[in-house]
Amino acid sequence: MATVLVVDDDSGVSRAFALFLEKEGHRALAASSAEEGLELAARERPAAVFLDVRLPGMSGLEALSRMRELLPDSPVVVMTGHGTLSTAVEAVRKGAFDYLPKPLSLEVARATLGRALSQGASRAALEGARRELADFPPETLLVGRSAAMQALYRQIAAAAAADATVLLVGESGTGKELAARAIHLHSARSAGPFVAVSCAGLPETLLETELFGHARGAFTGAVSIRVGRVEAADGGTLFLDEIGEMSPAMQAKLLRFLEAHAFERVGESEPRRADVRVISATHRDLAALVASGGFREDLFYRLDVLRIGLPPLRERKEDIPLLVAHFLSAGGGPRPTEISREALAALEAHDWPGNVRELKNYLERAAALARPGRTLGREHLPSHLAGSTGTGGLPGSIEALVRRLVRERVAAGEAGASGEGAERGPGLQAELARLVERAAIAEALAVTGGNQVRAARVVGLHRSTLRHKMDEYGLDAGRCEGADQP
Repeated sequence: MATVLVVDDDSGVSRAFALFLEKEGHRALAASSAEEGLELAARERPAAVFLDVRLPGMSGLEALSRMRELLPDSPVVVMTGHGTLSTAVEAVRKGAFDYLPKPLSLEVARATLGRALSQGASRAALEGARRELADFPPETLLVGRSAAMQALYRQIAAAAAADATVLLVGESGTGKELAARAIHLHSARSAGPFVAVSCAGLPETLLETELFGHARGAFTGAVSIRVGRVEAADGGTLFLDEIGEMSPAMQAKLLRFLEAHAFERVGESEPRRADVRVISATHRDLAALVASGGFREDLFYRLDVLRIGLPPLRERKEDIPLLVAHFLSAGGGPRPTEISREALAALEAHDWPGNVRELKNYLERAAALARPGRTLGREHLPSHLAGSTGTGGLPGSIEALVRRLVRERVAAGEAGASGEGAERGPGLQAELARLVERAAIAEALAVTGGNQVRAARVVGLHRSTLRHKMDEYGLDAGRCEGADQP
């Protein structure tokens, strides 16, 4: 049950609306003027407000701004029997959740109330999360309030106070590199460099050059000296990601460096020294690799001095609202400012095999599909998160889009019984075409990893045309890159 305030000087409308709300299981409050409505709102704190535009004394549009200040988490729906496009634009500009024409359709009112209460609940949760984010210092890399994250913070603090090697273990996407950076940031080495190297996907010879550098003429193509990552990290921290993928020969070279803090560039025989703290990370079971002969036991013990396990997202789902607020606030350009309760519930219900990285990528994709400054809804999420299709056999996002645009135009007086709607139909069709085209381009960029040549081929555009439309729609290939890679 929710408390809903109706502000309308027509007592017949107020009574009918109150009966409707009570039948829906809600508590109804009625006011016949804006002044009375503001007093009731201050005292009762309703979850949603239906506000008429034409009122005695203060107008509904004048009261709207004050109502939004008074109830920042309660959506306000504006009603009028004398709607114009300028009235609709002003109502939206002043923060109205929706704009309904009179006489009210109970079906439209029911749907609007459901969406308003959903957004109000999610907005309150998101605002609470944003207030929590304000408590995190600007240099914060890891976000979470759960018991699992509190335990992780304590382990990071202990590791930062020491100077021993650290082994970070956890599933892919849990934030192992962020944890490594946090340890470095809060350690005595924070003034030194933080250098990260991925041990996965590099052949043995390339990884050796990457770590230790090479001399000029060491091999074909070595036309100049190269300083390796170990040398570049002198005085700071060297982060070795996916250490379990390192070849046996490279494991031996790394072990020698850890024992003696000495190394040679490829093509040189003169030993060099580097004062480096090593933090390594893996999603694999190194102890099992040792048992099977795939990883050196002596190196394992050298790396596993301080071990920190990062919790998977499915074990700290209470942090999802905080992470959503964090990711929606991050990045440049206009973005959705709210998320619907249904969308938030869908995110909280997912098991997140790709963990926080997967959540971030799906939010980036959803933000590219949603209209800037509006609510990110369930229809903007991938189908396996959003659930199912709409009632007409169309994807839910398209059905919701058509329903919302038509309703907006009806409310704004763009359609009527005189046939005016038919004359203005191409305007709606053009807007729908633009929104669908934007969504298609955003999805193509996401699934091709931001590759504009491939994305242009997918949607049937020339590369230069795609680039022009990306600029027109405010799409950034970088934000869509890898969105389908957990």
